[in-house]
Amino acid sequence: MPFIDCKITQKLTEDKKETLKTELGKAVSIIGKPESYLMVGIADGYDLYFAGKKLQSGAYISVSLFGSASGNAYNKMTAAICDILKRQLGIDGSSVYVTYHGVNDWGWNGSNF
Repeated sequence: MPFIDCKITQKLTEDKKETLKTELGKAVSIIGKPESYLMVGIADGYDLYFAGKKLQSGAYISVSLFGSASGNAYNKMTAAICDILKRQLGIDGSSVYVTYHGVNDWGWNGSNF
């Protein structure tokens, strides 16, 4: 039950959103989760400030998942996310924050896991 919430400074076309969603869907297996349960949120044109300055090109990615993964898996996932953002949107990893949130209580389809 992962959810990847993307806040991105750039305005994205629908094609870029689709590509981003698809690539994140492939990468989510790194943390042991299937794409079949992945939900992705994309907020583009989002104002982000880093070190007191407005970023022209940056992203904050929050990954929530039912349970948790290993530190090694999180490290590999961060590398994959930064690679995707660099290749697809030209966003340098130095302008990307990625956070992970393990959740013990997760509801879906009228009940909780």
